[in-house]
Amino acid sequence: MAPAQAPPEPAAAPAGDLAIVLAHGFAGSPEKPAPRRAAVAFSQYADVITFSFPAHGGSGGRSTVGDREVLDLPAAVRRARALGHRRVATVGFSMGGSVVLRQTAPYGPQGSISGQGEHGERTVARPDDVVAVSAPARRSYQGTAAMRRLHRAVTPPMGRLVSRLGLRTGIHPEDRDPVPLSPTGAVPLIAPTPLLLVHGDRGPYFPLGHPRILLAAAPATAEPWSERGFGHAENAADDALPGRIGAWVAARTG
Repeated sequence: MAPAQAPPEPAAAPAGDLAIVLAHGFAGSPEKPAPRRAAVAFSQYADVITFSFPAHGGSGGRSTVGDREVLDLPAAVRRARALGHRRVATVGFSMGGSVVLRQTAPYGPQGSISGQGEHGERTVARPDDVVAVSAPARRSYQGTAAMRRLHRAVTPPMGRLVSRLGLRTGIHPEDRDPVPLSPTGAVPLIAPTPLLLVHGDRGPYFPLGHPRILLAAAPATAEPWSERGFGHAENAADDALPGRIGAWVAARTG
């Protein structure tokens, strides 16, 4: 992956023209410090819409750790457009990163999940730009110790109880049927939507093989940022990285 480069200065855009929808990671919520810090950095470039996935923050329901959450993100994108924003970008971290990739890709000929119409035209639920930070390349990955611990917390009944009590995140007990599209299966279908893949070389959950797999499957227009010294998702991001992401998105508004 090519080293990260500073994006060009964004062209001036009308106030309120651009909105960024922030999709947090597992066990996150807009009320927590890291997603809130990212939202503040994004707000220097765009209006920001935050929300909580099921079983996170103030949201009810149960989490499917990114699988059915793909049904929740379109509501936030539609909300942004209903507020009058001409251009909407989705930025997702970790679990949220896999969600923004899968939500943008059409699912089958009808494209009902992504918000793409029957003949491929853009609808209000499809974003104009997509950024995935620390996203996995595939579902159910257990190749690192951190991911094996996470699976123990979300798969067996005792682990789900610990997650509900300790993380205050209830996990849905049922297996996914049908099996959801993987992030790697989704990225070839995102074009022509601009795509930015951001990943750190010190992430304990998903090593650099994941962004390389995603990039290999992505359209040639996808842009990779390999961040030296960066760990995992919003919790490891300082103010500078979300600011650069916001500038990347804003540069495409014009």
